[in-house]
Amino acid sequence: MGTVVNAANKEGTESALSIKKPKVVFVLGGPGSGKGTQCANIVEHFGYTHLSAGDLLRAEIKSGSENGTMIQNMISEGIIVPAEVTIKLLEKAILGTKNDKFLIDGFPRNEENRAAFESLTGIVPEFVLFFDCSEEEMEKRLLSRNQGRVDDNIETIRKRFKVFVESSLAVIEYYDSKGKVKKIDAGKPVEEVFEAVKAIFTPVEDKA
Repeated sequence: MGTVVNAANKEGTESALSIKKPKVVFVLGGPGSGKGTQCANIVEHFGYTHLSAGDLLRAEIKSGSENGTMIQNMISEGIIVPAEVTIKLLEKAILGTKNDKFLIDGFPRNEENRAAFESLTGIVPEFVLFFDCSEEEMEKRLLSRNQGRVDDNIETIRKRFKVFVESSLAVIEYYDSKGKVKKIDAGKPVEEVFEAVKAIFTPVEDKA
């Protein structure tokens, strides 16, 4: 049954997104590395639309759907949500706006996600923006932000670190082999991190 759903999803996704041809930048980094803050800056200064895989999944949870309940259970256990679920939410969000430049934050989470995204959408990212930050710093940030999120307790935070190291680094290594990774030292103050980000997103002709 899953194969049928995937095949139908693939056909529909390719036809819709191949027409739009969006420019996609994957934004990766451990939980608490500052991706959300910097994505907001990029949106403001460079006109991208920010799609947070986590926010899309949390919105689905709040909808109270059966899909949302499944996602809730997985996130609580620190388990990665199936690629097709997240890709479908991302596709809907991309097609729901007229913009053609997107930051996809927190996805792909592993090699399966990456391969499924490229296969189902036909989209290869322009590049991957990788926020490199120590676990100590990320843990400190997550525990201090106190946003009341179900996944912000010490046990789940450490599970998320483990998942990121074991799964997401393979994605970064894959794109690095393609010359598509731009690494940022995310342990620095927010303003310094954004200066590094600006250097990446500013067109070459504007730097002269």
